[in-house]
Amino acid sequence: MAEGLPREVRALVAAGFLVSVGYGFVAPAIPLYARGFGISYVAASAVVSVFAVMRLVGAAPAGRLVDRFGERDSYVLGLLLITISTGACAFADAYWQLLVLRAVSGLGSALFTVAGGVLLARTAPPRLRGRASGVYSTFFVMGGISGPLLGAGLIAVDLRTPFLVYGAALLLAAALMLAVLPRPKKAPPAAVGAVETATGFVGTLRHPAYRAALVSNFANGWAVTGVRVSLVPLFVVDGLGRDASWAGASLAAFAVGNAVVLLGAGVWSDRRGRKPPVILGLLLAGTCTGVMGLTDQFALFAALSLAAGLGSGMLTPPLNAAVADVLGARGRGGPVLAGFQMAADLGSVVGPLAAGALAGRFSFAVAFTVTGLWALLSVPLWMRAPETLPAAGSPGAVDQPERSTSSSRSRVSQGRD
Repeated sequence: MAEGLPREVRALVAAGFLVSVGYGFVAPAIPLYARGFGISYVAASAVVSVFAVMRLVGAAPAGRLVDRFGERDSYVLGLLLITISTGACAFADAYWQLLVLRAVSGLGSALFTVAGGVLLARTAPPRLRGRASGVYSTFFVMGGISGPLLGAGLIAVDLRTPFLVYGAALLLAAALMLAVLPRPKKAPPAAVGAVETATGFVGTLRHPAYRAALVSNFANGWAVTGVRVSLVPLFVVDGLGRDASWAGASLAAFAVGNAVVLLGAGVWSDRRGRKPPVILGLLLAGTCTGVMGLTDQFALFAALSLAAGLGSGMLTPPLNAAVADVLGARGRGGPVLAGFQMAADLGSVVGPLAAGALAGRFSFAVAFTVTGLWALLSVPLWMRAPETLPAAGSPGAVDQPERSTSSSRSRVSQGRD
């Protein structure tokens, strides 16, 4: 699956899998462990929320750190922050300690995620960016699926054990990155014939494709990491009258749909362009999510969840590849990747709150419809955006500033520095 990809990409895939599996160990234990301090359900949920909030807050500083210290060192530092704070959770003897430690983990997660995104953009060949993102996403999802299954036995042993095992997995991932990736002495120069691209966040906002990617990632974060986890279980129980165990089945259907198309979507985007799979994925995910609240049969709801997962999986690799195309051959752009990550994190924070309020004030149908509309609103932005896939033989992405004419958008810079 990873044949033909640079060793840096393969190392990133392996490290991401270890991180995902490890997080799967600890994720089910976090709220249960927090409840052991005799706190309310709301306070226990705050232990989960503070991680997402600190990822959002820490993304912008993480982007600057990555540009200053390099991807490898920043990635390893982020993993070490999570390792130390997660391992310390096993020895917390007060609720506030657990809350602070999970906040530190959120900062570490922001740093290693931004560093990994920049590293993937810099090391993956331009015409293989979609495939590289597809392989990475596939292994990450596989880790997320297998982690909770493996971690269930750890929880049965002791609620502290998953934190220690997760810390060990992170240490292994950090050691792998240190062993495989040499420390760069300086930022890589632009390749001959490569395009000069603006790697600052404000400058990159000139690119219509980057703006479309931000809106799409916000919608994806709202629906996938936000509403899917928070609203779907409530709708299955309160809206469809099913047992809580059925909620897990609907979430599994989404995960399966997501996993089976990730690699294919990446390969498709490398051959035919980023826009077709992105637009199709947005249409499928947005439409299916938007009508979920109108169903009254679990079988139909599960089918819609599967289809929404297919749409989300079809969207992810080409979306990441398009952002990497905008960065171009130089590959430096921590703030740009940080902004892209922040869009998804903001969606994951705002989505559950907004959807929960809409469901309480109006209905589940309204909440799901608004969630789906965010994805559909991204489609016109992509329709107007230029294609970012580099031409065959080009060493970098085509620069696509908004002020360019349609003819100049197809030209490749002749070695500008």
